[in-house]
Amino acid sequence: MNSDSFIKTEDLTRIYSSGTIQVVALKDVSLSFDQGQFFGVTGASGSGKSTLMNLLAGLDRPSSGSIRVQGKLISELDKDELALYRRHQVGMIFQSFNLVSSYTALENVAFPLLFAGVAKKERAKRAEQMLEKVGLYPRKDHRPPELSGGEQQRVAIARALINQPKILLADEPTGNLDSKTSSRIVQTLSELNKKQGLTVIMISHEESLLDEFADDVIHLRDGKVIQEERIR
Repeated sequence: MNSDSFIKTEDLTRIYSSGTIQVVALKDVSLSFDQGQFFGVTGASGSGKSTLMNLLAGLDRPSSGSIRVQGKLISELDKDELALYRRHQVGMIFQSFNLVSSYTALENVAFPLLFAGVAKKERAKRAEQMLEKVGLYPRKDHRPPELSGGEQQRVAIARALINQPKILLADEPTGNLDSKTSSRIVQTLSELNKKQGLTVIMISHEESLLDEFADDVIHLRDGKVIQEERIR
């Protein structure tokens, strides 16, 4: 394992308890993610994919093992430090777009900047620039119900990137989209990865998409890594 990896997990384990029942969601997962790479994570339902993503995002804590990002031990940060980590280091997109239906595309993208204390005029400027990057500037004044599924996911991508994170975590981002739109969305992530050096970690059941766009694919089964595959 590369000791200088951008993101590194060691013996990462997550066990959920319900009464006397224990469910092992992840077991002794040790992985290295190099900066500026596009990683795919795949496996059947219940294989631990979303648990891994939530741990990398700082939304959950491991039962044992560690996560380091640029040498910093993320798994031991306190609540406030984790909030700052998520705000500045990590962007997240999901299968459900999680947009505010009463907000315009521009307002949805600008929303995270409000919590970062950015002035209103600057928020709008940055949001316009980000919508331009994902090819949605002409739709900036449209609300989610007026946008297609693919357009809504592009808004979600722009919102995830508005704080200029170094890591983009995508949890089944094409799950609600048709195959043609799915390919376009992953193409967008690939372009952001290549042009901006963004480290992308994407969960997907669609292995053909990962084979087409990812640099490496991690296969999980029953909470364990069963294969790490170098694509390119």
